[in-house]
Amino acid sequence: MHTQSAELIQKVRDRFAHVESCPFQGPRVFFENAGGALTLKSVVETSAQYAALPDNQGRDNPASAALNKVIAQAKDHMQIFFNTSDGRFFVGESGTELTFRLIRTAVMGTSAEGKVIGSTVEHPASRSAAQHWAEMARKPYVSVPHDDATGQVTPTAYSALMTPDVQVATILHTSPVTGIANDVAGIAAAIRATAPDAFIIVDGIQHASHGRIDIQSYDIDGYVVSPYKVFSRHGYGVAWASDRLTGLSIETLKGGPEGNWEMGTRDTGAYATFTDVVSYFDWLGCEVSDTTSARDRIEAAGAVIHDHEKTLTDAMLNGVDNLPGLADLPGVTILGGRDNPDREGLVCFALDHIPAGEIVDALNAQGIRTHIRRADHYSGNILTPLGLDAAVRVSLCHYNTLDEVRSLLAAMKDISG
Repeated sequence: MHTQSAELIQKVRDRFAHVESCPFQGPRVFFENAGGALTLKSVVETSAQYAALPDNQGRDNPASAALNKVIAQAKDHMQIFFNTSDGRFFVGESGTELTFRLIRTAVMGTSAEGKVIGSTVEHPASRSAAQHWAEMARKPYVSVPHDDATGQVTPTAYSALMTPDVQVATILHTSPVTGIANDVAGIAAAIRATAPDAFIIVDGIQHASHGRIDIQSYDIDGYVVSPYKVFSRHGYGVAWASDRLTGLSIETLKGGPEGNWEMGTRDTGAYATFTDVVSYFDWLGCEVSDTTSARDRIEAAGAVIHDHEKTLTDAMLNGVDNLPGLADLPGVTILGGRDNPDREGLVCFALDHIPAGEIVDALNAQGIRTHIRRADHYSGNILTPLGLDAAVRVSLCHYNTLDEVRSLLAAMKDISG
């Protein structure tokens, strides 16, 4: 999106619910997108439509046939959005549940002799799953250290600890604490250089709302997103599994369809609302490009999302007009560093003289919604090595504006003293 286009940003904002106000708080700026992005109005409408239907898939009636068609179409749309022509898409309870399931399948479906590898930068969705199932299978877990200064883990760091007996590897695409993306394709290549047959599972939950997912280029076996973080709703997750991963002994009903990952009757509305997400990216791509291919339009949307969000985070860090940036505040720590080219729509910071909780409360009192990240089981892996017990996470998406950034910086100028 061209940042200078007020008309386009208004068109974008008009497609989302509760952009400028909270039904409980009133007017507010929403900078808590990493905790759950705003919801498309079309998703709200679609959810109500499908929640009202009494019919299930797999029955011999017109309604059931229509539901089957909706699911099939959604899976076709997922192929375009994620950019892959093979493997299988399916929905589950949540992104975390699906991540556990893919990792469990890979760890328990490979031979007894072998290792599992992951990194210290990962969210517990993948790290806890990998460590738990490695322990259950009595396989060593190898922990790749991330760089505290950049908030990233590199292909080189993986390479240094790789051995040919690694069977399963996990990768975090983007950190929900630092907002810094990792080089998925580069890490996967480093893994396969030593263990070419390893199963590689990627947590794409934080990355998805910023666009630019390209499974075809990664050489991986699993990718998971949480739709409530990519403009849909709570209550389901979306996973992609390679044909190779599906070929393992997956949990499925005896005598049922071969390679069926889904357990029980799925919510057709979940599939339909993900189609709404893909349609939104397609629409945005039409607004910013003249390309004729649906995939090209989605790539164009991802590129303009990235550029607009970079404009906003640069302003947030470095200041705008006469307002100092977060990086210029006294006693500040910026997680991932001030000038990190891999930042995706998120700035996490701490001040040495004001507790993070007080900052979040003060911002909320001024109608600016942010979030505290504590050094707990979710974020301690990132914060504790930096000597922080908590930090303030300011997370945005492409529907946020420069005026909203100005509001944050003006508030922080007063709060920081």
